[in-house]
Amino acid sequence: MTGYCGIAKRVLASARARVGDRVRIESAGRVYEGILMPRSELGDDRHLVLKLPNGYNIGVRVDSQTRVRVLERGRPPKLSIPSLPVRPDPSKPTVAILGTGGTIASRVDYRTGAVFPAFTPEEIYSAVPELADIANIRVREVCNVFSEHMTPALWTRIGRAAAHELNRGARGVVIAHGTDTMGYTAAALSFMLIGLFRPVVLVGSQRSSDRPSSDAALNLISAVSVASTSDIAEVTVVMHGSTSDDYCLVHRGTRVRKCHTSRRDAFHSINDLPLAVVRGSEIRLLRTDYRRAAEKGRVRVDAKFDPRVVLIKATPGASADLIRAAVDRGYHGIVLEGTGLGHAPSSMFDGIKHAISAGIPVVMTSQCLWGRINMNVYSTGRDLLSLGVIPADDMLPETAYVKLMWVLGHTRRMEKVAQLMRQNVAGEISERTRADTYPPPWRE
Repeated sequence: MTGYCGIAKRVLASARARVGDRVRIESAGRVYEGILMPRSELGDDRHLVLKLPNGYNIGVRVDSQTRVRVLERGRPPKLSIPSLPVRPDPSKPTVAILGTGGTIASRVDYRTGAVFPAFTPEEIYSAVPELADIANIRVREVCNVFSEHMTPALWTRIGRAAAHELNRGARGVVIAHGTDTMGYTAAALSFMLIGLFRPVVLVGSQRSSDRPSSDAALNLISAVSVASTSDIAEVTVVMHGSTSDDYCLVHRGTRVRKCHTSRRDAFHSINDLPLAVVRGSEIRLLRTDYRRAAEKGRVRVDAKFDPRVVLIKATPGASADLIRAAVDRGYHGIVLEGTGLGHAPSSMFDGIKHAISAGIPVVMTSQCLWGRINMNVYSTGRDLLSLGVIPADDMLPETAYVKLMWVLGHTRRMEKVAQLMRQNVAGEISERTRADTYPPPWRE
């Protein structure tokens, strides 16, 4: 009776019910039938957890009048990991899946009730064994962290692993990643992987694979399809395109953001259209301005990142002390998430002057996300330009943050930093503002 205590345990004991049994529960005039599931040890003593025939779990409140009857003996739920295919199919392409942790293969820890990442590649593969029908799968664990614990050092490790797999013959690489900071890693890989000649696809899941509403299966299948058959030789993110299990979208790695905490269609291309739609194994391209795949090539990893960059949000009355503190603590670059067209309150000006005079570049982005900044329209923007603030056009704040790390890893000269930040390196800046990317989300 894992996790059960108090009255809930007494009710189960009187019926001789055990976790894994199919039971019938009569409580408060209602009847429920399903599989008795384990409980978190931190839970209360007045609920039973039942898995219904439709796959959903419910909690049933119990009291002294609750009646439980065992309908069929069962076994406690146990996770079994299917073995990986041993013999590759010569008619299928090879795709490398790199595991980094995250929700896409998460499991529930019934001791605490917490969701934890399934760290091993076998567990990631076990979430969707049908992947073997699409490609020969080889798997590798690169790291085992939730995405909020990602660092530039881990970006480098992931980038080197992806380059290694492509250079040894993989048709494409899929990186299973937590969704919270997937956009940061996608941007980092976009700048880092030089000479990319085959697809590198990041994929995640908003809902863990033990849940009936999980998006893990469709996302993984779509990602492997893109990696194995598409000619998009870029870093992309593949995630649900709607709340239903009907299609996924392929987003450019420098233009994608997670825009919702829990929806399955949380990811959107910002100031840009997605590159493609994936339905089953069919990939329909939405545009032609992408780097094409090639049969031969060699990927080089340029992983010079300076992690001493800070992203600061401009708010009404924000103090110059925020920027002064960043400079005094040894940060080498500052990205401002400004208001509107690229503004910051005058209360921050002295801090900005202090940073730039100390040789610390200050880059301006917008909190609005959609649209591009234009610091020539209003006097505040013009004043900031005169101070030496570098405009980032329509770059996402987090992309500008990652790019500034990468740029500062190569040069600290202010003129060169400004030049590289204004240069479109990996599709992070649009030549013109598109009118067809807003309002979000994109729909077929």
